[in-house]
Amino acid sequence: MSRLVEKKNVAPYVLITSLFFLWGFARSILDVLNKHFQETLSISITRSALIQAITYLGYFLMAIPAGILITRYGYRRGVTIGLLLFSAGCLLFIPGERLMSFNLFLCALFVIGCGLVMLETAANPYASELGDRATAASRLNLSQSFNGLGCILGPVTVGELLSGGNGVAFPYAVMGIFVGILALIFSKISLPEISISDDNNRVSRTGIRTEIGRLLAIKEFRFGLMALFCYEVAEIAINSLFINYATENAGIAKESATYLLSFGALGCFMLARITGSWVMSKIPALKVLLSCAIGALLCAATVAVSGGSTAITALMGCYIFEAIMFPTIFALTITHAGQNVKTASSLLMMTPLGGAIGTLLMGIMADETGLAVSFAVPAAGYLAVGLYAIYALARKKG
Repeated sequence: MSRLVEKKNVAPYVLITSLFFLWGFARSILDVLNKHFQETLSISITRSALIQAITYLGYFLMAIPAGILITRYGYRRGVTIGLLLFSAGCLLFIPGERLMSFNLFLCALFVIGCGLVMLETAANPYASELGDRATAASRLNLSQSFNGLGCILGPVTVGELLSGGNGVAFPYAVMGIFVGILALIFSKISLPEISISDDNNRVSRTGIRTEIGRLLAIKEFRFGLMALFCYEVAEIAINSLFINYATENAGIAKESATYLLSFGALGCFMLARITGSWVMSKIPALKVLLSCAIGALLCAATVAVSGGSTAITALMGCYIFEAIMFPTIFALTITHAGQNVKTASSLLMMTPLGGAIGTLLMGIMADETGLAVSFAVPAAGYLAVGLYAIYALARKKG
């Protein structure tokens, strides 16, 4: 069995994995903001869904520029730029709260989204490549487990601060200062570049459009990209409306719903991701992915047609079964990129736009027909992931 991480790469792997925690924390806070802004600014579920939509629009628009910057200047500078954008967006919450302007909050979240996609575009392929390719999916799942830890701590930490009378600017200001210090640290340290190709020379010679065209011409990469988009539709949409569902459909108090999201749902998510990393060292990743897609689909369908404790249990099941999907699809898809890893990572990091679309669709359906019925949206996303796994398994056997 190959080592999960080569001995010489342990320190860079630990440093990069720390970033997974950061963006997990930042993204999970959005799920608390939805309900908070609905109450403090008296806006509808559909309008509050713009929180996710604008953040992940930043992902979509910045992903390609992020890949170009990382290709030209390397992983360390890419991470530093991402951290600086992240910090600047957090600090914009201070004037946003003074004016109580939802539009200014959205502007801040857009800048944060641009920063986070820089971090993810650099960190995901970097973690994948710090060892044998046979263990790439397992290695990335382990790194993503720390993303799960950030997701657990984000909602409960910010939820406690908000329920304690602090304004929404306070946690973001603290986070902005911390991330700014981290950017300074990363600007001084040395991260080894992975010599997997002459990406820099080739992209400047052929052009980014040609590189993208070559990648999209690869059927396995194209289908993996679509599967990742559909996964994001399901995962982000469910997170966004979890607290709404728990309070309105299961009769759980808002504070209890926040704890349930953090330590219940996201706790299960993290444990399932760690377990999945171990399972995929024993069982082929595609078989695990297919099994999890079927399980998640059944759970989402159960939430849509039931209520009470049955629905909450099924909702927890969604988090357990979806846990390994992102890193597994990402790692499997990036292996088909050949020498175009950095450009491929940029395309794959555009997929959180699916979460923005999924959240808006769920919000519209929730306002029109009820929250339970809106779970047809994530069910469709899980179905698409299952079809991708079936296709990939068939191609592998062929």
